[in-house]
Amino acid sequence: MKTKDIKEVYTMHAELCKVFSNPIRLEILDLLRYKELSVTELIKKTSLSQANISQHLSIMKAKGIVSSRRNGKNICYKLTNKKIIKAFYIIREVLAERFEKS
Repeated sequence: MKTKDIKEVYTMHAELCKVFSNPIRLEILDLLRYKELSVTELIKKTSLSQANISQHLSIMKAKGIVSSRRNGKNICYKLTNKKIIKAFYIIREVLAERFEKS
């Protein structure tokens, strides 16, 4: 890989990791780990406003983490790649190990 390509991969990696830097987006990721959910379902499960949920889903969609489809009046979201959840849980395991040591 050329140096320019490697730098671009680092940039893309950092942008993707920004999704993991917000607790609301982490909660949404956790909720989407098993199945597709509508915005309405996400609102009920998180007790957050539609505007707040939609803002975070928009960021996640722009980063390629989730995709959406219209189902009647509802918009449903799902993870684009299940490996995202693997990364999510690896970070959780690291944190759990830290707590065990302290």
